[in-house]
Amino acid sequence: MALLQTWRGRVTSLAFVLAIGSVSSATADNWPSWRGPHGNGICDEGHVAYRWNRTENVAWRLALPGPGGSTPAVWEDRIFLTAVEGDELLLLCASTDGEELWRRVVGVGNKNVRNDEGNFASPSASTDGEFVWSMMSSGDIGCYDFDGEEVWKLDLQDRYGPFQISFGMTATPVLYGDRLFLQLVHGDRKADTHEARIVALDKRTGAELWQAHRITGAYGENELSYASPMLYDDTKMRFLVTHGADFVIAYDLNDGHEIWRCGGLNPHDDPKKRYHPTLRFVASPAMVPGMIVVPTAKNGPVIALRPHLMGDLTENADAYIWKRPDNTPDVPCPLIHDGLVYLCRENGNLICLEAKTGQELYQERTNRERHRASPVYADGRVYLTARDGKVTVVKTGRDFEILAQNDLEEPQSSSPAISNGTIYLRTFEALWAIREPN
Repeated sequence: MALLQTWRGRVTSLAFVLAIGSVSSATADNWPSWRGPHGNGICDEGHVAYRWNRTENVAWRLALPGPGGSTPAVWEDRIFLTAVEGDELLLLCASTDGEELWRRVVGVGNKNVRNDEGNFASPSASTDGEFVWSMMSSGDIGCYDFDGEEVWKLDLQDRYGPFQISFGMTATPVLYGDRLFLQLVHGDRKADTHEARIVALDKRTGAELWQAHRITGAYGENELSYASPMLYDDTKMRFLVTHGADFVIAYDLNDGHEIWRCGGLNPHDDPKKRYHPTLRFVASPAMVPGMIVVPTAKNGPVIALRPHLMGDLTENADAYIWKRPDNTPDVPCPLIHDGLVYLCRENGNLICLEAKTGQELYQERTNRERHRASPVYADGRVYLTARDGKVTVVKTGRDFEILAQNDLEEPQSSSPAISNGTIYLRTFEALWAIREPN
């Protein structure tokens, strides 16, 4: 995300951390999108709470009109998140004092998926401090100012054709500079119409700037991706990383041309390996300068790539920093911090790897419950959120240590957001603000 100056707030640096290094401490950060100010789940702030329950260290609780899996976006004194109410798909704005300020109907036509797993309010909102953008799994997408006035709105299925994806388009768009990047990976290979595409929109008008068809050899459920695109930025090189249909593929931000692609994540042309037609990707890649960690699904492989190459990297040994044959996170994104890679598996096991080599340092159990949220880092700790609402806080480092397990007693699938010393936890019932008293 670019540096932007707005009438709403101070300039916030969104530069990525140094390669696989430590982050510097800052007084306060906005949390403008799903993975935070650096796009990697890292919070620079100190003095962040790590113990709470329904009464301890709770600043406030705001009841929500209905469930959703999106992470709150926070800018100064505003919080944005999505929810469903009946059949309506809502964008909500709340103050950091816990008061709902406004709500807007972005679309109509909710669908509850996989029993209690989610609904069409899954993608997270993004903001630049002046406007907020919200996309729903139905393909309805809109831009609003901070007072809730509609700037533009459109239906992506009207523009790009019906989505052929079982549980809705869950990918959260990436906001960078004056552009909004969308990953629409879905389709029916039998139709051979190349529905999967990457799109860049003008953030102020919704006009298409470019689109790129995303063609792979995937078939079955693998044609569908529930992962989100991610931005790679090391100040020397910037590109969009997309994940799905058996490949991780990088695209140029200016015109959408393909820079590189890497397969082998679910080989379909190797007679020695069995193709898994239901191995769809949900977890998104994680990255720091010099490294992209790519998950897969269903106990598949995890790979670490060098980003500064071109072409098909699948058989290029120089492209790989390391490969791990199994134990991928199925839904949570990897987290990279201070030379370590953290993988939170769906069963609650936490794996810690040495970033340079991929060597496993530990694999330990946290909370034996489904983990759908992605881990975040703050103040020397990793926060892991389970589906039952319990958040396990683990000390960072090469040795495993659980510092706390906190229970709000409400189901949750969204990742935490941290801003100005406050942890925002969005359960299916409410938005909670967690912070230690001053």
